[in-house]
Amino acid sequence: MQTSVLFDHNYHSQAHIVVNQGGTSSGKTYAILQVLFCLACETGGLVITVCGQDMPNLKAGAIRDALNIYKSNPPLMAAIKTYNKSDRFFEFINGSAIEFRSYENSQDAKSGKRDYLFINEANGISWEVYNELALRTKSRVYIDYNPNTEFWVHDKLLGQEGVQLIISDHRHNPFVDNAVRQKIEALKHVDTELWKVYARGLTGKISGLIFTNWQICEAIPDDARLIATGLDFGFTNDPTACLQVYKQNGELWVHEVFYEHGLTNTDISTKLRKNGLSVNSEVIADSAEPKSIEELRRMGWYISPAKKGADSVANSIDILQRYKINITRGSTNLRNELGRYKWKTDRAGRTINEPVDAWNHLIDALRYVALNKLGINNSGAVRSKLPVRQSHAGADPLLNGIL
Repeated sequence: MQTSVLFDHNYHSQAHIVVNQGGTSSGKTYAILQVLFCLACETGGLVITVCGQDMPNLKAGAIRDALNIYKSNPPLMAAIKTYNKSDRFFEFINGSAIEFRSYENSQDAKSGKRDYLFINEANGISWEVYNELALRTKSRVYIDYNPNTEFWVHDKLLGQEGVQLIISDHRHNPFVDNAVRQKIEALKHVDTELWKVYARGLTGKISGLIFTNWQICEAIPDDARLIATGLDFGFTNDPTACLQVYKQNGELWVHEVFYEHGLTNTDISTKLRKNGLSVNSEVIADSAEPKSIEELRRMGWYISPAKKGADSVANSIDILQRYKINITRGSTNLRNELGRYKWKTDRAGRTINEPVDAWNHLIDALRYVALNKLGINNSGAVRSKLPVRQSHAGADPLLNGIL
């Protein structure tokens, strides 16, 4: 099994609680899962729980990584009796088990005991749920997260006896493509706070988020009206991102359709059909790729270019800020983008009226729909108070524990 330095630090840790604070692409989740597979193989009868905010997040992250580890390692496959896809459960020949769970509340978390616990993306999980799970864990707790801002790990765990902090970033992951590294490092020239968090794994205070007017919903209401499908083209370095925007009672309802690298226009057409989109439903796409739009049109799709202009980014943001936006729970990539999409800052840390051009592929698709199909004077729009753009100087980084 190919491993990184993060695997070594987590595997050999003697602490009861091992906290992995890391930037994007540091490989922390992958390394911890490798550790858990090794522990399950070495000792029979272990119960290991991997906990996430909800099942869509686990499926898009930890479960996908776990299946990748499992399928790429023949000795590990030989050690595992079965993987139950419906229950998300690895059963080992020696009687050990790895389960993937999410919990509604602290009462729900009281059920069951375990030997090892992994809290994945811990800043999406409440202290109450964590505490109930940790109290019922015998040997060790692993935690990972991106340090957007301080939360209960910083307030209640770090600095306590038996707690080890490991800070990592993409430089500790030998398996990251150079193009990805360059994109992460380029944040330094755009926003130092984002660079500190995602390129160096240091605790930040990401303020100035552009969209605070959204919430998670379970599904699109049956009587919601489809406005349009938004499509942002990508290929190697950036994903092709697609979502659908609905409207009901003056609110927007948004569902992520797909978010994937390496798609040709033929692949995009196939994806649209497989996801049940009708050729009669309008698709609004990035006008910067007229050739792709024309190819999809010749394949039978009703597709239009976004009406971009000099102030189209600011205008589309202004339009979207006037609605209450409901994002389906399964739209994990869109939710992640909304949690990172913020205003740029100048050298003094003051926000300026321009968004950071990063982690915004689905947001761009959403903006295209806003430009063509929604408007400031549209009837039924629920006007909300726009968020105050506050300046910030940043936080002192946690330097102890850096690899």
